[in-house]
Amino acid sequence: MRRLLVESARRKKRLRDGLGRRLVDLDAAESLELVPDEDLLAIDEALTRLTDLDSAKAEVVKLRFFAGLTMPEIASSLDISLSTTERHWTFARARLYARLSGTNSE
Repeated sequence: MRRLLVESARRKKRLRDGLGRRLVDLDAAESLELVPDEDLLAIDEALTRLTDLDSAKAEVVKLRFFAGLTMPEIASSLDISLSTTERHWTFARARLYARLSGTNSE
């Protein structure tokens, strides 16, 4: 599911023959918000970095975010305790937040 969403976002992000481009004043450009597709690409990049750091914690995020599983379902699926699953989720969520908000020291 993650791959499908990311590929869809990448496909939409591509611009061909100037379609979808618009003129934006440079002063106003700083106040523009990210569109959901760009957010999804940023999440994918952050999740890839988390996978490199700790694949078990990244797997919890994938199951929670992309598969929509509950914490007990994730614990059962990964054959780990519920408390370990919750610790993994807390760590991963903090790590991803830091990465996405730009406060990460990496």
